[in-house]
Amino acid sequence: MAENTVAILGGKGMLGTDLALECTKQGINFEVFDLPEFDITNEQHLGKAIRDAKAVINCAAYTNVEKAESEANLAYQVNGTAVGRLGVLARQANIWVLHISTDFVFDGKSERPYLETDTPNPINAYGRSKLAGEQLLVESRCRYCIMRLEWTYGLHGNNFVTKLVKKAETEEQLRVVDDQVGSPTATTKVAKVICKLLWKKPEDLFHFTSAGYVSRFEMAKFVFDKLNMSVDLSGCKTSDYVSAAVRPLNSRFDCSKIKALLAEPIEPWQVPLERFLRHL
Repeated sequence: MAENTVAILGGKGMLGTDLALECTKQGINFEVFDLPEFDITNEQHLGKAIRDAKAVINCAAYTNVEKAESEANLAYQVNGTAVGRLGVLARQANIWVLHISTDFVFDGKSERPYLETDTPNPINAYGRSKLAGEQLLVESRCRYCIMRLEWTYGLHGNNFVTKLVKKAETEEQLRVVDDQVGSPTATTKVAKVICKLLWKKPEDLFHFTSAGYVSRFEMAKFVFDKLNMSVDLSGCKTSDYVSAAVRPLNSRFDCSKIKALLAEPIEPWQVPLERFLRHL
């Protein structure tokens, strides 16, 4: 790796792929590290990946919320222990780390959008593993920035939107939960924000999502309307579904803090989602 290069860990995933594309557009030197050649839980792999980097963006994560309940140890190794180890190595090399986290660090019981100062209280194994990663990164005393995201979607991975469209192609009737509320967030938009943070290298915790809030059900309606798909869609409650992992109902973020760092306003969720649907 050439010096002054950004190391993108998990660079072949949904966010990592869009981040690499955005770095290319902006003339930022980067190198991508991902499975099978790179394993974030392997200390040697980690040390080699960040050795000459000027910054590290950690998009690598165990993200299967359901399976994390039965694979809690693996989720913790990837999302927790490995992130702490990254922090220690980054501190030793004086490298700035931007780490991606999630709305699942909260229990979703708040009546208002979550601030960065709100106390986390994860309600499933995935959320606990991600919170552990945040805490271990802080404890490492490296130069870090944590960016919590939610409801992300992109062209380079499975997500709520692509799963929804795929289901609608084979099923005549669809039920979607109407009591989970958040902000659909395009990975292309996240990638642009990460590149802005790369220049400033703030050492802080930020929430980032698209502007505005919507339920999963209303989001599904929006998707099918824009795609002109005739779907028999009905709403239901999260409690109607049998699932291994409990999910937070309120995933709304207050993004005032990161807005102060960005030159332009954050787009309403409808704008990037409509743009995304045109590319599907």
